[in-house]
Amino acid sequence: MNWLLLFIAGAFEIGWVYALKQSDNFSNLKFAALAVGLLALSMACLSLSLRSIPVGTAYAIWTGIGAVGAASLGILFFGEAATAIRLVCIALIVAGVVGLKLASG
Repeated sequence: MNWLLLFIAGAFEIGWVYALKQSDNFSNLKFAALAVGLLALSMACLSLSLRSIPVGTAYAIWTGIGAVGAASLGILFFGEAATAIRLVCIALIVAGVVGLKLASG
């Protein structure tokens, strides 16, 4: 259950980054409020996952999910470049997250 909470926290992490971008520097209050709410949910799920997952592992996986998600959002929705080096780096982050999960059992 705690691993599921960690991955949900990562999904909320991606969500708040998207909402933050859509808030246009907090000028769109609807998206600004959504960003703050999703950030709070992300932190809450991360905190609950720490009941049985080591903090270093959980934090690295949480930020990895957020980094890969944010980079993917940028490529898919915001016209950011999908260069070979960016995609390789994203793949390396995914490999690191998977490795940490496998090493933690």
